[in-house]
Amino acid sequence: MQKISVLLFLAWVCFLFYAGIALFTSGFLLTRLELNNHSSCQEPPGPVSLPWGSQGEPGACWMASRFPRLVLVVIDALRFDFAKPQFSHVSGEPSVSLPFLGKLSSLQRILESQPHHARLYQSKVDPPTTTMQRIKALTTGSLPTFVDAGSNFASYAIAEDNLIKQLTSTGRRVVFMGDETWNDLFPGAFSQAFFFPSFDVRDLHTVDNGILERLYPTMDSGEWDVLIIHFLGVDHCGHKHGPHHPEMAKKLSQMDQVIQGLVEHLENDTLLVVTGDHGMTTNGNHGGDSELENSAALFLYSPTALFPSAPPEEPEVIPQISLVPTLALLLGLPIPFGNIGEVIAEVFSEVEDSQPHFSALAQASALHLNAQQVSRFLHTYSAVAQDLQIKELHRLQNLFSKASADYQQLLQSPQGAEAALQTVITELQQFLRGVRAMCIESWARFSLVRMAGGAALLAATCFLCLLVSQWAASPGFSFHPLSIPMAWGLIGAIVCAGFLAATGLKLDLVVLGAMAAVGSLLPCLWKVWIGWGSKRPLAALLPMPEPVLLLLLIRFAGFFSDSFVIAEARAAPFLLVSLILLLVAQLHWEGKLLPPKLVTVPRFGFLTPTGPPQHNGLHALGLGGGLLLCIRLAGLFHRCPEETPACSSSPWLSPLASMVGGRAKNLWYGACVGALVALLAAVRLWLRRYGNLKSPEPPVLFVRWGLPLMVLGTAAYWALASGADEAPPRLRALVAGASVMLPRAVAGLAASGLMLLLWRPVTVLVKASTGAPRTRTILTPFSGPPTSQADLDYVVPQIYRHMQEEFRGRLERTKSQGPLTVAAYQLGSVYSVAVVTALTFLAFPLLLLHAERISLVFLLLFLQSFLLLHLLAAGIPITTPGPFTVPWQAVSAWAFMATQTFYSTGHQPVFPAIHWHAAFVGVSEGPGFTWLSALLVGSNTFASHLLFADSGQCLGSLHPPQASHGLEGVCPQVHF
Repeated sequence: MQKISVLLFLAWVCFLFYAGIALFTSGFLLTRLELNNHSSCQEPPGPVSLPWGSQGEPGACWMASRFPRLVLVVIDALRFDFAKPQFSHVSGEPSVSLPFLGKLSSLQRILESQPHHARLYQSKVDPPTTTMQRIKALTTGSLPTFVDAGSNFASYAIAEDNLIKQLTSTGRRVVFMGDETWNDLFPGAFSQAFFFPSFDVRDLHTVDNGILERLYPTMDSGEWDVLIIHFLGVDHCGHKHGPHHPEMAKKLSQMDQVIQGLVEHLENDTLLVVTGDHGMTTNGNHGGDSELENSAALFLYSPTALFPSAPPEEPEVIPQISLVPTLALLLGLPIPFGNIGEVIAEVFSEVEDSQPHFSALAQASALHLNAQQVSRFLHTYSAVAQDLQIKELHRLQNLFSKASADYQQLLQSPQGAEAALQTVITELQQFLRGVRAMCIESWARFSLVRMAGGAALLAATCFLCLLVSQWAASPGFSFHPLSIPMAWGLIGAIVCAGFLAATGLKLDLVVLGAMAAVGSLLPCLWKVWIGWGSKRPLAALLPMPEPVLLLLLIRFAGFFSDSFVIAEARAAPFLLVSLILLLVAQLHWEGKLLPPKLVTVPRFGFLTPTGPPQHNGLHALGLGGGLLLCIRLAGLFHRCPEETPACSSSPWLSPLASMVGGRAKNLWYGACVGALVALLAAVRLWLRRYGNLKSPEPPVLFVRWGLPLMVLGTAAYWALASGADEAPPRLRALVAGASVMLPRAVAGLAASGLMLLLWRPVTVLVKASTGAPRTRTILTPFSGPPTSQADLDYVVPQIYRHMQEEFRGRLERTKSQGPLTVAAYQLGSVYSVAVVTALTFLAFPLLLLHAERISLVFLLLFLQSFLLLHLLAAGIPITTPGPFTVPWQAVSAWAFMATQTFYSTGHQPVFPAIHWHAAFVGVSEGPGFTWLSALLVGSNTFASHLLFADSGQCLGSLHPPQASHGLEGVCPQVHF
């Protein structure tokens, strides 16, 4: 029953944490209300059905169609500076040579030779800069929120009004080829489609080559009205190599040839639009809101004149969602209902008319239609949602009313009112831009109440765990008294849910879960405080040294400072170094360094030799110095946050496949394999030092033979991954298959080792002998004679029972031969060996999810762990009566090391720093692997915390055993 009570308590604590996290994130990652309303030609957005210049035209909707055909080319991650024209170099200025500059030269030639037919814009992208959200923005004109970023790899069909729906509802033939994400967002919407798998960012050519095979035959067939093409090679090249790799130049050159070919195949009635959905960082990633991620290229071209004037020297910056209303009106479609973008006014100018007045009036007509549609959306949205700012909404409505009245007056007398016309255009633009700014601010606002409630729930749960951990050490403790308040709280939440469901009120599962958590947590806190906490002084509730408490408070306070959050990658190692120096100084100043625990009892007739004390000040300084060196070396592997552009990220975080130059790649590959071998050798030497390799148990045998196979498989996978692009064409299929099977084999071996360890976790060598006993000495797991009752009650009795059961049959058979002596070896590391072995098994699959050179960080991680354990163990006596408790210094240092390793493996707590390549390790292309890929990415992101959580059990055995050689291990003996 006690075990069941403990498991129920742990499950309840997990529920409390999840409820707090869910409540916090519901206030941090807000969603906006999506309306299901749709625009139509039969329902104009305002009282005036058609603007000036389109009345009576056959087939006219809100505005007469100017282009019956459209070719929309989306080049994923086409950053603006990839397409920006490169002018002649000015003498005296330093030349800049980057692989991506000047590769889209066809754009510059078209802009120079046909200035009235083409225009290049800098498209300002709204965060989050992930592909699914950008496609949604490019078709609906809305602003996806950050919570949608989690749907980037599990996209759902768009329910809002969008351009694709408007095209299909008017009978247009829409043909698509490219990224299969469009199929998830618009299922069944295309008259013809060629979808290609898009998830594997290591594949630069499959999607692009598949498109090129079908592009020009489809264009020449004429069986389309709108052709949408989505290339992925540039984006995948950025993820795999970064924008500064020579492979990026090849990809952009290929896109340049595509644009040139499209221009040559265009008919006069076709509009060409080339755009990027987002940009990319200097590392080739995206998802955040940095300048490089928010900057994309937008290029418009028509075989007939489209613009009244030549393009400016510096391209104009426009919001990305401005493309939606612009394309809708140019194609003669209703603007999607939820659009908040502003039309690109200059494309509606009357190019053939020499009078500027009529061009400005045409622009005002398009802007007024756009403003009417946005005003209708605001009226409908504000009636069902309450997240818009009321004061700003009234101001914008008044501005629109004035601009609309001025526009109606202009329609009555269109001649000779140039100044008034410019005023109307300015007012309409101010209204549209004000609406977009208000929506951005409103939909990005945090719910401080929910965030504070979630943080308070998490803090209260942590305090409860602290109280229970202290209370559990007292005699007679039981979890049964806590079950009653837990049950009452959960019952209250169920009753509340039933009441809400019965009355028809809206049921918020997040709030309901938080209510259940609070309802069960508060009675438990009161029960624990009354039963134990109020009887203790406050200092007993926080049994940690004051300097350690100060470091933890500094760490906690840092989360409330933007500068400390940005510089957390440097703050965490600094606090860890401070804690290590404090530990070394404390050991020296307080005289807690202990001599080695000498055992002078006979073992098989021999005496253990004595020697001079080893745990002296120099020994502690050596351990501390080794720790500081490991931390400094791990700091060389760092990724700079996007808020510090002056910082340079470590070049060692990229995979070997991105390196240019075979010699350097081979040297690094040798260093990475050397790190693997060193890691294997360190673990085996540690096990050999404490005699555990002598055990015949299955986990030890697996360490002997299984770990070398895992090292070999990892090294082979790295060799294939780093040279896959250089493999001969006839071997590429074989290389691709081996690149999938090798990680699976390593993961399978690791899983087998963990299962063996769960089956037989005790790695001791047990021997039986008959005859007179040589000794009756019982040794503790700490390589010393028993000094307290706690030592005797620790683990040895459990091993005795195990040995008794195993040799019960032999005892019956050998009664006539005399007493039977059973000896067990390697008990000194009976717990730590199991933990270290499990940690090693877990480390190899996690290592495969990282770039090859991160193996050096993993080696440093193991070294740091061993050094810290020995440093902590150097000053911990075992003479204190009662159960052993892990000191707070150890827990704090362990937590700091987990955070430090998180940053040393190239991670940052932002979307662009997520290592998406981990999703494809050992995963073959195909449906049904989304959950597995998400698991791999999560394991890569939190690898350091997983490893330190697994190895945290080593903190429970901080007393390192003495070295044992041969059969002279730690040897308790039992006599029957």
